[in-house]
Amino acid sequence: MARKGNTLKKSALRKDEFNEDQPKSGKKSGKKPVLPSWLTDGRAVKITGVFFILLALYLLFAFSSYLFLYFNWGSDDLFTTYSFRRVLFDTTIEAGNWAGRLGAALSLLLIKKGFGIAAYLIILMLLVAGVRMAVGAAILPAGKTFRNSLLGLLWLPVALGFLLQQSAYAILGGITGYQSARWLEGLLGKPGTAIFLLFSLVAILVFAFNMPLELPKRPAGKDEAEESEEADDNLQVNQKTGQNRFNTAVLPEDKYNTVEFAVKDEDSHPETKNAPFASVPEENGFEPVEPRPAEPKATPEIELTIENIDTLTENQEIRETPDRFTIDTEFDPTLELPHYQFPTLELLDDYGSTASISVQKEELEANKNRIVETLANYSIQIDKIKATIGPTVTLYEIIPAPGVRISKIKNLEDDIALSLAAMGIRIIAPIPGKGTIGIEVPNLKPEIVSMKSIMGNERFQNSKFELPFGMGKTIQNEPYIADLTRMPHILMAGATGQGKSVGLNAIIASILYKKHPSQVKFVMIDPKKVELTLFSKIERHFLAKLPDSEEAIITDTRKVVRTLNSLNIEMDNRYDLLKDAQVRNIKEYNVKFVDRRLNPLHGHRFLPYIIVVIDEFADLIMTAGKEIETPLTRLAQLARAIGIHLVIATQRPSVNIITGTIKANFPARIAFRVISKIDSRTILDTGGADQLVGRGDMLLSTGSDLIRLQCAFVDTPEVERITEFIGSQRAYPDAYHLPEYADEQDEKEVEFDPAQRDELFEDAARIIVQTQQGSTSLLQRKLKLGYNRAGRIIDQLEAAGIVGPFEGSKAREVKVANEMALEQYLKDLRPEANPNDY
Repeated sequence: MARKGNTLKKSALRKDEFNEDQPKSGKKSGKKPVLPSWLTDGRAVKITGVFFILLALYLLFAFSSYLFLYFNWGSDDLFTTYSFRRVLFDTTIEAGNWAGRLGAALSLLLIKKGFGIAAYLIILMLLVAGVRMAVGAAILPAGKTFRNSLLGLLWLPVALGFLLQQSAYAILGGITGYQSARWLEGLLGKPGTAIFLLFSLVAILVFAFNMPLELPKRPAGKDEAEESEEADDNLQVNQKTGQNRFNTAVLPEDKYNTVEFAVKDEDSHPETKNAPFASVPEENGFEPVEPRPAEPKATPEIELTIENIDTLTENQEIRETPDRFTIDTEFDPTLELPHYQFPTLELLDDYGSTASISVQKEELEANKNRIVETLANYSIQIDKIKATIGPTVTLYEIIPAPGVRISKIKNLEDDIALSLAAMGIRIIAPIPGKGTIGIEVPNLKPEIVSMKSIMGNERFQNSKFELPFGMGKTIQNEPYIADLTRMPHILMAGATGQGKSVGLNAIIASILYKKHPSQVKFVMIDPKKVELTLFSKIERHFLAKLPDSEEAIITDTRKVVRTLNSLNIEMDNRYDLLKDAQVRNIKEYNVKFVDRRLNPLHGHRFLPYIIVVIDEFADLIMTAGKEIETPLTRLAQLARAIGIHLVIATQRPSVNIITGTIKANFPARIAFRVISKIDSRTILDTGGADQLVGRGDMLLSTGSDLIRLQCAFVDTPEVERITEFIGSQRAYPDAYHLPEYADEQDEKEVEFDPAQRDELFEDAARIIVQTQQGSTSLLQRKLKLGYNRAGRIIDQLEAAGIVGPFEGSKAREVKVANEMALEQYLKDLRPEANPNDY
């Protein structure tokens, strides 16, 4: 509501800017009708999909039964004399069709009177659409299937009608095909009709399946050969830069809307008293300025359609390799999997147009009114407001009047949040690089940023980064693309359910879309055992593991320690290779190796990037402590140059989990919503993460900048489709093997001879079983032993199977339940047992 004495002005640009469609009366229009939830949450789509599947099965029975009866008795042709009403309600009509009266009528309509045997293509289209809608799977590419089926419905009936018009099998072309063939014969004659049908068939094969029309090639001259090689190079993946051309069309750039509000000195106008704009002090009138249009984006000169996508794919598959390699031929690491196909955007879901602006003008006006009114209550005048609408929050940039102290506005953060009645108000005073103060206000209806919109963006597709990944969209609705090699490690934290696992999936999926399996490997550590298991399908393509490990996704704490120590060995080995090659980093080394300036006989090899992904880092620190922190810190300090990068996520950003040593080596940090300001300072060294709205809202700190992003959403079914697409292709014989590492636990298993056990072995076993605590310190206290002897006895008990292996800070598991079972167990363990002794 306007304050007394203030003047409101109605702008002539207001109608064009907000595109009003509401009544001009002073009363507010009623709310738009809300659709039932089952129409908007996907249930209606799934039900429709199931209906299509069942309808396809029904028509399959109906069509097959109709053709069988037609060529034997022809009884269902009686339905030509019945109306559809009689077919539905007249129970005296008997049908021989397996699908009943309705099946017989539909078969008559679609086969005999319609398309003949080509009607089965309708079943195929229903089945593909139904499976896609019901379960989200694609048994066949939907677009190609519908296109080719429609072409078949046009050509096949006419061809069969022409070939079988004098035959008893003329029904296979249907009446539609028969009449079309008769018309063509009258127009072109039989030779002309045959030529037309042949031409149509060739055109369809070229259009739909890109059938090559080439004669055997003669040896090409020098110029022709060079042109051919150049064309092939343009279609292939550029392995040096790591760029690939996606098998899909480039999605357009998203536009964002910026609304500027200018503040001018004008006379008051009483007729604008009820205008919906907020009031400012009397000497200032508050009116919007026409939105600044987004700069036009350069459209690509070549649009990738379904047809030239097929051409691209085929040309990649038939890429010829030279008969022999010489010292002048560059090494290509991708030749081990030469036919590998990159995932397509069709595997990802589209959650609607993210370029649309969900913030209504009423919401903009209301928020602006409250901000201006709150500032006016504290005698703070402003010269201008500009609203930038993002997917989750809207940024209101304020230019204060001369003489206004920034700290005064910063201190009003809670007051503005109270006036807006919104969670997650954040004030940026001032905005870096601008002479404005920013107030971030959450939108009432936040939009979902789909991973498809990020990967389909030309910035991502044309990126020349070594390890590019798309994290989400900024407040200006622009995709945020970063290079992992420049970060070089990422520390991610946030409360449960705020988007950490989705953020990890977004990073991993981005790299899978851009890199060949020979160029990057993942080491995945998942103590929760459920978050990263989806990626086990790509084990032989992209994952790395220890040689003796059965599963590539590491879940056991003991194996985590061994894997991190193995990575340290790999790091040292790589540094030796870099030293021998006289280069400084992995990029220079691989360029030198590709140019064949390094000899494989001297141990040199192509080095893929290794990305270590750890989900729930806090659990590892709690169970293993220094055993995890020490090798991990060493990797964070040294591994950047040799291509090993860390991505760590945790839900507990406390100082005992994220220590100062770890933070010092992780300049890039991502914070999702946390509970307290202390957690925000722990992860970001500043506040703000406690004011996020959740559900993917995040802050990214790169050392100097703090960027607010909406994390791209990639759902579990999307990850499954990506991993199934990659996993179904030809792979390496096994996962990438890390160097072998044998810890102390492995050596202890063969050190102890049963005949040379300690004389207190049995006494120690009884103490352990009585107390059910596998502790070395317990034996020290009970048996009055030194640490070394107690440790040897514990190792002997482990070798005998009485206690379990070492588990970090946890006590060892006691595997014997009670003393009676222990006595029998010890009896079996005693060497050369004499029955007379018992």
